[in-house]
Amino acid sequence: MKKKKPARPSVARKASEAKVAMSYRLSPARIARARKILGTTSATATIEEALDLVLFRAELIDGVTQAFGVPIAERFPDSRSKRRR
Repeated sequence: MKKKKPARPSVARKASEAKVAMSYRLSPARIARARKILGTTSATATIEEALDLVLFRAELIDGVTQAFGVPIAERFPDSRSKRRR
C-alpha cells in the first residue's frame, strides 16, 4: 500500500524573531517582480527573503575569503554597495 502524500508540501519554518512595523517607499513593480521570482506570498515575505539572500551572499563571500584567502571581486562594482566592517 502506498503512503499518502500530504496535501500541501511542508515548508521549513524559521526561528521566530521580534518584528517591528516599518514603512518604506518601494516600487510596487519591483516588489511584484521579486515576489514572482522568489515565489513568496506577500510583500513582507518578499522583502525578508531578499534580505536573507543578501546576508547569505555576504556569509559566502566571507567564508570563501577566510577558507582560501581569495578575495571575491564585485562583478558590477558600485560605490554605494561597499560593505562596512
